Amino acid sequence: MHFEICWPSSSFVPALKVIREVVKMVFRYSLEDSTTKVQGAGCEPPVTVGVQGCVKSKLPKSHDQDFGLLQQNLHLLADSLLARNNNSKASDGLKCLLDKEGHDSNLDHIVLKKKKPMVIAGSGENHEGQASDDSFLPGLTDDVALDVLAWSSRSGYPNLASLNKKFKSLIDSGYLYNLRQRLGVIEHWIYLACILMPWEAFDPVKQRWMRLPRMPCDDCFTYADKESLAVGTKLLVFGRELSGFAIWMYSLLSREWSRCPLMDLPRCLFGSSSLGEVAIVAGGSDKYGNVLKSAELYNSELGTWKTLTEMGKPRKLCSGFFMDGKFYVIGGMSSHTDRLTCGEEYNMETGTWRRIENMYPVSDAASREPAMCSPPLVAVVNNQLYSADQSTNEVKKYNKVNNSWTVVKRLPVRADSSNGWGLAFKACGNSLLVIGGHRGPEGEVIVLHSWEPKEVNQDWHVLSVRERAGAFVYNCAVMGC
Repeated sequence: MHFEICWPSSSFVPALKVIREVVKMVFRYSLEDSTTKVQGAGCEPPVTVGVQGCVKSKLPKSHDQDFGLLQQNLHLLADSLLARNNNSKASDGLKCLLDKEGHDSNLDHIVLKKKKPMVIAGSGENHEGQASDDSFLPGLTDDVALDVLAWSSRSGYPNLASLNKKFKSLIDSGYLYNLRQRLGVIEHWIYLACILMPWEAFDPVKQRWMRLPRMPCDDCFTYADKESLAVGTKLLVFGRELSGFAIWMYSLLSREWSRCPLMDLPRCLFGSSSLGEVAIVAGGSDKYGNVLKSAELYNSELGTWKTLTEMGKPRKLCSGFFMDGKFYVIGGMSSHTDRLTCGEEYNMETGTWRRIENMYPVSDAASREPAMCSPPLVAVVNNQLYSADQSTNEVKKYNKVNNSWTVVKRLPVRADSSNGWGLAFKACGNSLLVIGGHRGPEGEVIVLHSWEPKEVNQDWHVLSVRERAGAFVYNCAVMGC
C-alpha cells in the first residue's frame, strides 16, 4: 500500500513545530537519569507528565543511538519536510547539508535510503509492508517514529492529524494512546464545565485551555444537572433529555461528541470512578426516584455496560474511587433523610462487596441538613485517599489501618458556603486539585489550585485562572492518557 503525501499549507507549520518539539523532547528525556523510583508494571519504567510537567524517567537504552542521531541531524528532518511541502525533491537539500557539514555514510543510509515501512495492524502487531519512502518521520523506521510520537505531548496530535491522511489515520486509530499506555506515558488533562463556560480542556503542562466542540444535545440536557466521568480516551457526561436519561460521550480520538449507550438501569446521583479503560457506576436514583444498590461496569474499548453484583445498601449522592486496584463507594443517603457513614469495597477479582463501617463519618453541621450537602469530595493520589470537608474547609487524609481521618491542610477556598456544591476536588497525577469560583472587582473567575501531598509544608499553587467562566463549577473530570 502506498500513501500519497500532501502537506496542507495551513497545517504544515504547526505540525512541523510539533515534530521539532517531539525530537528535542525525546532527545532530552533519553539522556535524563532516573532519579525517582516510579511504580509501574512492565520492563520499562513509567513516565508521568504531571501538573509540573516533570518527566522522571528515560527512554529504553536500545533507542539512544537512534534518538541521538536524530537530534544531531534535526535540521535534515526539517529540510526534508519543507522540501516535500514545496513539492520538490528533498534529496537536493539533504545532499547540500551533508556536503556542508561532512558526509556521514551511516546518516546517508538512514535518511536517504528507501525502507520498507512497518504497517501497524489493529492489534498493535508489526508487519512488514511493501517498500515505500512514506515514513512518519524521515530518517526513522516507523516503529521508532511511533515511539517518538508516543513520547510527545498529546496536545500536538490534532495538528499532526491535519497534516496528511497517514497521520490522521494514525491519530484516529488510537494506536498512539495504546502505545503510550504500554510505555507508561501519561498526561493528565482537566475537563471543566462552569456556569458561564461550556466544556473546555486544560493542559497543565502547557498552560493551555482548549474549547471542546458544542455538545449536540437538547436544551433540557444543557440546563439540567449532570455528572461526568473520564475513562480511557473518552469523557462521559450523564444527564436528562426530554426523552429521558441520556449519556453524551466526547472522544479524544475523533474530537467529536456522540451518544453513548445507556446503562442497563439508567440512573443519576450515583458514585463513579475509572481505572484505565474501565469505569464503575454504583448506586444512584432511577427515573422514579428509587434509591439503588445496583452497580455497573463500563468498558470504554468495547463501549458496553455490564451489571455487577449489588451492594449491601442502596445509596444516592455518594462518591466512588479506585484505591489499591479495588473500587470503593462511600457516603450518600439511603433515603431522603438517612445519611450513610459506611463505605463498601468491591473486589474486581472475586466480584464481591465488603462493608466498611464508619468509613466516612458525618460532621455535626452536615448531619443537620443531610439533603443539602454535596456528595463526599474525595480524591486518591498514589493510592492514598483524601477528602475535602464541606463543613470545616479542611483537607483530610484517610488511614487504611485504623479506618480514621486526620487533618493535613486547609482548603484554599471555602466549601461550606455552598455545602460543597460548585467546587471540584480531584486527583491530577501526583497532585490534588481544588477548583472553585472567586468573585472579585473584575468579575467572576474560576481558580485552579494544586498541591502535592508529599510536599507537606508546601502551600497551594495557583495553576490557572479562567476568566469569564462564572464562579460555579458544574462538572469536572481528569483524563490521564
